[in-house]
Amino acid sequence: MNCAELAGQQALVTGAAGDLGAAMARALAARGATVACWDIQPETSGRETLGPLAEGYRQVDVRDRSGVEAALAALPRLDIVCSNAGIVAASPFLDVSIENWQTHLDINLTGCFHVAQAAARRMVQEGTQGRIIFTSSWVGQIPWPEITPYAVSKAGVNMLMKQMARELAEHGIRVNAIAPGIVNAGLAGRQLREEPEYAARVEKVIPLGSPGEPEEIAEAVCYLAGESTAYMTGSILTLDGGCSLFQFDR
Repeated sequence: MNCAELAGQQALVTGAAGDLGAAMARALAARGATVACWDIQPETSGRETLGPLAEGYRQVDVRDRSGVEAALAALPRLDIVCSNAGIVAASPFLDVSIENWQTHLDINLTGCFHVAQAAARRMVQEGTQGRIIFTSSWVGQIPWPEITPYAVSKAGVNMLMKQMARELAEHGIRVNAIAPGIVNAGLAGRQLREEPEYAARVEKVIPLGSPGEPEEIAEAVCYLAGESTAYMTGSILTLDGGCSLFQFDR
């Protein structure tokens, strides 16, 4: 990919103070895009994580539709949207609280809807044939223990993406999703470091042998944002080291 392929384009990354979001923002900027970075975390967290890119940081809660619309209106233009903000909290199914369930849906699914619909409306209004890229997960299609609310929310994101891709194609807007597997970031990264049982489970289920890295996921985002995927919409790009291939004990 040309290092200036995205020059002149305005990108937005939500959840940018996290490991995945920060990697996406850096990768897009490295290819010439101007990147707006949103997260619910205060600006101090954005500065710590994003370094020079913190200049484009804004504290935004994706559950707040009016806040999302106001922050979008402040951008000079909009070409690439990475709807990446999300949470995951592990809990056995029988112990999942109503609050846990609802919070996952509010942030991971409804938050994506707010950002994506508001962005798509602007793209249509301005005649921009933009790219909207969701962060889904391999568990949106394959069950994994103790993260039912998260997995269900990501399954919803997959269908939200497909519905949008179908209806927005006539406007030239491409809508796709990346589906990372177990990545050395966020909750999974902490569990890999601190929970031997989790690390042992992970070691068995990844055919390629190791968790992914945020930078590898960010490369896939840049691929979907670039011209080489101009004929791609409504697709889920899975980067899971083979987790979804159902590796069993030998």
